[in-house]
Amino acid sequence: MEPSISIRDLVLRFGAITVLNGLNLDVKQGEFVVLLGSSGCGKSTLLNCIAGLLDVSEGQIFINGRNVTWEEPSDRGIGMVFQSYALYPQMTVEGNLSFGLKNARVPKAEVQERVARAAKTLQIEPLLKRKPAALSGGQRQRVAIGRALVRDVDVFLFDEPLSNLDAKLRADLRVEIKQLHQRLRNTMIYVTHDQIEAMTLADRIAIMKGGEVLQFDTPNEIYNRPASRYVAEFIGSPTMNFLEGTVDLSEAPRFAGSQATFDLDGYSFADRPAGGPAAFGIRPEHIVTGPEAAAKPIRFDTRVDLVEPLGSDTLAWVHAGDQSFWVRMDGQSAVRSGDSLPIGFDPQRANIFDMQTEARL
Repeated sequence: MEPSISIRDLVLRFGAITVLNGLNLDVKQGEFVVLLGSSGCGKSTLLNCIAGLLDVSEGQIFINGRNVTWEEPSDRGIGMVFQSYALYPQMTVEGNLSFGLKNARVPKAEVQERVARAAKTLQIEPLLKRKPAALSGGQRQRVAIGRALVRDVDVFLFDEPLSNLDAKLRADLRVEIKQLHQRLRNTMIYVTHDQIEAMTLADRIAIMKGGEVLQFDTPNEIYNRPASRYVAEFIGSPTMNFLEGTVDLSEAPRFAGSQATFDLDGYSFADRPAGGPAAFGIRPEHIVTGPEAAAKPIRFDTRVDLVEPLGSDTLAWVHAGDQSFWVRMDGQSAVRSGDSLPIGFDPQRANIFDMQTEARL
């Protein structure tokens, strides 16, 4: 099947500064793709290039098989939702939804039909006669999404649409956006720096850094098999724990660190594993504590430095010699600062990264 959006060797420069560097990306028909990264990584810039709001320096952009690299935004067949609601304050919700259609000289009956359909989909029918000043933040963002929906296009672009909302509203609207995609099955590209939004919304996530895509895969694959140490540290809260040492592949694979040396039985290496200096990464939730730790092939006796009770989980910051770990435990755990806590884990739950290239071994 032909990709819905295809980006080929895309380069964007502002003077001597290269913001996007030879970027390639294929988005499938009906796929929900999230562009995720820290501020300045190029995710919003890439979205603006797809939308036609920025002229690219090199490369090409295809939407539904058509080269749109130099087409105007209005001719690309996309609907865009911005971080700011950008609603016309003097118009009602109905006026905001219909304004663009009227300017495009869409027949009146069709305008009414599209507005009614979008209002029903987003459950804002009771709000159609209100003006933006009489709406909550969540309601305004629904109207902004509705303004994109009425365009009746195949591709929707979202530029951090929930970042101006409080935590409760973000969670509610995140569910609504996912349900909207499940109903419509349109192609959606969504920009965020929030890993929870990315993990919960995306069919696939593109992790970006320095104008490049470091990994483009499903949330589960990125979480369980990050392609690089940067990806491993960016996804997950608290971040992945790391032990620095050396991988020896001369006989049975082994890892030698400052605090322990252990076999790597069951670890899934990349196609061409290499020995040498490496970082052994294990996520906090893959560490077991107490009596269960004794049965694990890798064990440490630690002391608890800090406890963070979160209700559903309890996080403990523990140390063994010069090595520290974040450990995720049951929310009702009775562990306290100063306690001794045995911990253990399996090599097959780990990810090991080359110290030079930071690529997964």
